[in-house]
Amino acid sequence: MKNKVIIGLLAVVAVALIANVYLMSTGGVNGEANPTGAKATFERQAATAGEAKQNAYDAIAAADPTANANRERLDQTQAAKPVGPLTSLKFDESAFDFGTIKQDSENTKIFKFTNTGKEPLIIENAKGSCGCTVPKYPKEPIAPGKTGEIEVVYRPGKQKDMQTKNITITANTDPANTVLTITANVLEVGS
Repeated sequence: MKNKVIIGLLAVVAVALIANVYLMSTGGVNGEANPTGAKATFERQAATAGEAKQNAYDAIAAADPTANANRERLDQTQAAKPVGPLTSLKFDESAFDFGTIKQDSENTKIFKFTNTGKEPLIIENAKGSCGCTVPKYPKEPIAPGKTGEIEVVYRPGKQKDMQTKNITITANTDPANTVLTITANVLEVGS
């Protein structure tokens, strides 16, 4: 019964999102003005999706006392779906090996990419798989055909031996997540 309620609520969220996209693309209710610009459209869709998700959370919590587990599953389901006008990107390289480095060192790699789609590329987030990997990414839209950079700083701290870290880029692409990988052989200081 709980699964049927959850599936029903997910269907309601999907219908609400589809209706929202349709209304925005046709000028809204009663022909009201639709602000232009891919970033504005993307931000409106993300805000509406957030409201729909919160409504689904509230309904799940009312139907199921163990709503926290369901909330996490709903987050994972929605996180995999891109929002906004879709585009594509291509990295010059998606993996990099720092080779042998020392503990407590700072190692920087710049990953270059190109917006290969027909819509502006909007990077929503870039996140390292651990706190030792910190990415910096463009906050402004990247026009079609233009390039950008993601700077990744890897600080191994006291880690040692072979290390592999992932950087997940979330953008208005399909799939929404692109994963970059860095590796290094970290030598223990004093050995």
